[in-house]
Amino acid sequence: MDPTIVLLKEIQFLTSLPMSLYDPFHMDMLLAQYLPVALFLVIVFGFGAVTLVAGRFLRPKNTYPEKLLPYESGIDPETDARQPFPLRYYLMAMLFVIFDIEVVFIYPWAVTFRELGGLALVEMVVFLGILSVGYVYAWGKGALEWD
Repeated sequence: MDPTIVLLKEIQFLTSLPMSLYDPFHMDMLLAQYLPVALFLVIVFGFGAVTLVAGRFLRPKNTYPEKLLPYESGIDPETDARQPFPLRYYLMAMLFVIFDIEVVFIYPWAVTFRELGGLALVEMVVFLGILSVGYVYAWGKGALEWD
């Protein structure tokens, strides 16, 4: 494109912009646009603060040792509640998320398959191939064994 035309278009764009934002009229307009958002934030935080303060003064204050236990059922806990979960649980959860995301990508592709053409088929085959390699690797490492 000719540099003269580019320069003329830039000048046309710059002259179509409003006056400086430091102009008091434009600054007032800008602040007026954010007034509903600011008002909403004040109401939200005010409601939260009033609710917390009211709850602090209105709730009953009769605590007793059983109430302070981790469980209010009256049964004494036999062991510590902070027992570690097996690592296998987290690994299984991560594998589920990975293969669940695979379905999220396959569904829109399947819906629009006819419009996408042959290149989309090749891309999906590569995608499924990569995921299959990961599945076989996880299976080979024993990540899918629960015991």
